[in-house]
Amino acid sequence: MAVPMQWAFSSLALLFLFRVGGSIATNTTSRLGDIDPLNEHAVADPEAVALEVETIIDLNIRNLTERRKLGFFSCGTGNPIDDCWRCDPNWHKRRKRLAECGIGFGRNAVGGRDGRFYVVTDHTDDDPVNPKPGTLRHAVIQDRPLWIVFKRDMVIKLKQELIMNSFKTIDGRGANVHIANGGCITIQFVTNVIIHGLHIHDCKPTGNAMVRNSPSHFGWRTMADGDAISIFGSSHIWVDHNSLSNCADGLVDAVMGSTAITISNNHFTHHNEVMLLGHSDSYTRDKQMQVTIAYNHFGKGLIQRMPRCRHGYFHVVNNDYTHWEMYAIGGSANPTINSQGNRYAAPMNPFAKEVTKRVETAESKWKNWNWRSEGDLLVNGAYFTPSGAGASASYARASSLGAKSSSMVRGMTLNAGSLPCRRGRQC
Repeated sequence: MAVPMQWAFSSLALLFLFRVGGSIATNTTSRLGDIDPLNEHAVADPEAVALEVETIIDLNIRNLTERRKLGFFSCGTGNPIDDCWRCDPNWHKRRKRLAECGIGFGRNAVGGRDGRFYVVTDHTDDDPVNPKPGTLRHAVIQDRPLWIVFKRDMVIKLKQELIMNSFKTIDGRGANVHIANGGCITIQFVTNVIIHGLHIHDCKPTGNAMVRNSPSHFGWRTMADGDAISIFGSSHIWVDHNSLSNCADGLVDAVMGSTAITISNNHFTHHNEVMLLGHSDSYTRDKQMQVTIAYNHFGKGLIQRMPRCRHGYFHVVNNDYTHWEMYAIGGSANPTINSQGNRYAAPMNPFAKEVTKRVETAESKWKNWNWRSEGDLLVNGAYFTPSGAGASASYARASSLGAKSSSMVRGMTLNAGSLPCRRGRQC
């Protein structure tokens, strides 16, 4: 007889309390800065005990949910990121829980989890050199961790690219926030950045101007291409639940040795060259690049580069491809591409049925590249041309998360893009 999930969890909760006694309270309150040094129930190594019990609980939850093919807090989608936080009607009181919900290669991006909240109140006054307190630019350049939120709906038109500093989260939940019609986001030579819940569109080339990137430094910036999000020489980056469209260059580009990146739950529309991962065929530092592309919807008006890859390892898992005009996934310079559980719906164009494109490379070279399709749903004549060794060590060494059945993709990506979250309700 199956044990109901809530009872299974309750019994484990009792086990947790029995094993660690009052140390659970100590660990919980320590995060709030209220530690009781006289806790009579404390054990010699509470962290080790808590970790052991956490492992037991996690194993039990995974065993229960795997049978149901849903997340623990499923909300009916099975999307593990959303199931981690979206079911909670008090998500706005526990915003930073989002930082614990990452998956894939960017799962360790903590953003501004360990810092204070910063509320953006002013969307009209963008000074690239001397940003005013209360503006988004003033928030992102600070030298300390910050979790950045927005007081109200707003459209932010940036005069120059928005240069991020490390350990920042931009969290648009609870407001309708657009970055549009000007410069957009640059993540350059930094680490631990989360971009969540924004509409980013109509980004323009900017530059040949002075721009501040920290409280103590500003400098001359040459021309920026007009990407929605540009990731340059950076690591531990998570781009989640954004709506991106119609920019001058790429929607998400990652180059120059960037790695440990997850691009998830985004809705991409109306754009030509959607995503570039890798600087150039000759830039071999990008061999270290590892990127997870998961639960995104590649939608109307897209043409190519979903993504276009060079050198690194790219896990493309459980995405919904409903539109392309040239190809979906392309690459050069021997990238490893692991496509699992995606839905590829080919366009009506009889000359654009192939999902894959080896860019300007002879078959004699690309036939040894490791590109594979596993469990993908190929619709309307779509076909994926695999190559290389198939289940080789290069796949096994870096699989960033387990794929779910492609039959679940529509449900898992149904809410891709910026969410209309409101306080006091499930998001």
